[in-house]
Amino acid sequence: MKLRMRIACLTGLLLLPVAAAAQDFPNQPIRYVVPFPAGGPADTMSRVLVETMSKVIGQTIVIETRSGAGGMTGVASVAKSDPNGYTIGIAASSALAMNVSLRKDMPFHPLKDLALITQLVSVPELLVVNENVPAKTLAELIALAKAQPGRLTFASTGVGGMPYMAMELLKLTAKIDVVHVPYTGAAPAVNNLIGGHVQMMFADVPILQGPVLSGKLRALAIGSKTRYAGLPTVPTTAELGMPEVEADNWYGLVAPINTPQPVLARLQAAAAEALRSPEVKDRLAKQGAVAVGNSSAEFKSYVTREIERWARVIKTAGIKPN
Repeated sequence: MKLRMRIACLTGLLLLPVAAAAQDFPNQPIRYVVPFPAGGPADTMSRVLVETMSKVIGQTIVIETRSGAGGMTGVASVAKSDPNGYTIGIAASSALAMNVSLRKDMPFHPLKDLALITQLVSVPELLVVNENVPAKTLAELIALAKAQPGRLTFASTGVGGMPYMAMELLKLTAKIDVVHVPYTGAAPAVNNLIGGHVQMMFADVPILQGPVLSGKLRALAIGSKTRYAGLPTVPTTAELGMPEVEADNWYGLVAPINTPQPVLARLQAAAAEALRSPEVKDRLAKQGAVAVGNSSAEFKSYVTREIERWARVIKTAGIKPN
């Protein structure tokens, strides 16, 4: 009994510095890593969030761009940082879900090396075709692809990204054979799609909304559970009889795994409060993003399900890890 009391006292003493540091958090600027190039969607959404989040948490949050390896380099740097709450970052669905099954050289594991603070936003994926493609509906596109197996092409931003995985999911569900044409980014992919060099593409709504509204591309379906307010006439894949083809791109706030729980709670509360702000929600909506701000437990559960879901798609589609 005395031994147990001594162990309990010793444990309490060891935890005192952690508790004190958490109570004092944050007392210096917080580094916020964006793992994609400046000016891209992750960067612009982060700047909207950080502006309000810094006010809520009462400390400067400094954005640092560390792009490379499709968003993996920056997230890996967060995972390897000191777990004190002063280094956090934004991570995309590819880094937190798909790449677990797609990459042999994962520099971190999302569930073992990262503290998943909150899902920041969800970005609907839109399926579009070149205006010269005769299909006016998803059903017509599937029929066209089945009539011409291996002849139609789709653009993507590369293997592992949501545009690629969304189309692989559609291919599996509809049992169609369309050929993948990878590009180095969304801009060249969309330009070639408009030019008719490829026939179709799934991509984030903000990237495609302009060409759709100008008539350069035709929107056939949206991969979200609900319709997108900016294109209200475009039906969801579920409405069109394919609820399995659910493909939202999403981004989450992460920190190193051993960051003290009180610090993580403080960061989650600040991010969630910022995301509830009408101004932040409106500004994100104009970028095609839906603010989320769920609990850490909810976010971890969601990421776990997404890892399992995309692992099944990757295995069934026969996509080989690289």
